[in-house]
Amino acid sequence: MLYRRNRILRVSPAIRAMVAETSLSANDFIVPLFIVEGSGITEEIATMPDYYRHSIDHTVKEVKELWKIGVKSVLLFIKCKDELKDNKGTEAVNPDGLMQRSIKAIKDACPEMVIMTDVALDPFSSYGHDGIVENGKIINDATVEVLARMSVSHAEAGADIIAPSDMMDGRIAAIRSALEENNFHNTGIMSYSAKYASCFYGPFRDALDSAPGFGDKKTYQMDPANRIEAIKETLMDVEEGADIVMVKPALAYLDIIREVKNAVEVPVSAYNISGEYSMIKAAAKMGYIKEEQAILETLLSMKRAGADLIATYFAKDAIKLLS
Repeated sequence: MLYRRNRILRVSPAIRAMVAETSLSANDFIVPLFIVEGSGITEEIATMPDYYRHSIDHTVKEVKELWKIGVKSVLLFIKCKDELKDNKGTEAVNPDGLMQRSIKAIKDACPEMVIMTDVALDPFSSYGHDGIVENGKIINDATVEVLARMSVSHAEAGADIIAPSDMMDGRIAAIRSALEENNFHNTGIMSYSAKYASCFYGPFRDALDSAPGFGDKKTYQMDPANRIEAIKETLMDVEEGADIVMVKPALAYLDIIREVKNAVEVPVSAYNISGEYSMIKAAAKMGYIKEEQAILETLLSMKRAGADLIATYFAKDAIKLLS
């Protein structure tokens, strides 16, 4: 009789570690940071327990701490003051804007940290949309022109990687061209290539006060019903010059992460988004799940699905658990 004892490779923690197919490390994580005007400010985001908005000075302290524990990359988002919002993206391209000043401060304080910057108009828009609005519609090409200028302004401030999250058509090619024309040949692009119109973005929009003022974002973000479209969008972004591609959200789109990983030859990132974060926090608070195990299992699922990088609000917790 032939015996097959699969459990032999599960018999002890040491053996399980030896044969584990997937692993997590600090190198895998991109840490999103929310930045506000002022100084000495650290304020908890109501819908994201234990996560905070910081002023630039406190953001710099946070980045230094992240570098010490092994994080190599941060992704910056800013909360624009209401009086600076308009329908043109004026503040988005301001060389002295909050984003630009934040980039410079972080690069001065921690020059080796890889700075990624969000490129989209929703934080700067009086309408809360990712593009310029005309007659109730999001105008693609005029928006792309502003996104390209915005990307150059980030590069001038010291950003290492531009991360357009807007889902406008043709913006990767326009951004790559603008960077090249301005001699930013080494500035990378991490494209939100497959960004779905998800219900899980709510806490993030609270963090930046960037919820759409009318309608929704379904004319530019992707339909959750579609899979093949994600591959088409991603391949086009790679052809246009994306260095890294992203799937967002992550947890409900693990199949898309795997499809994208199989289709491209560039690194794939996944965004473990705010709603996914807050669900685990809420369930753990109620005693329904154990938070520490849920964090690692969730992040492992994304890595196993094919993500090379994971943008996550759990990064600091995960690193502590892994160490």
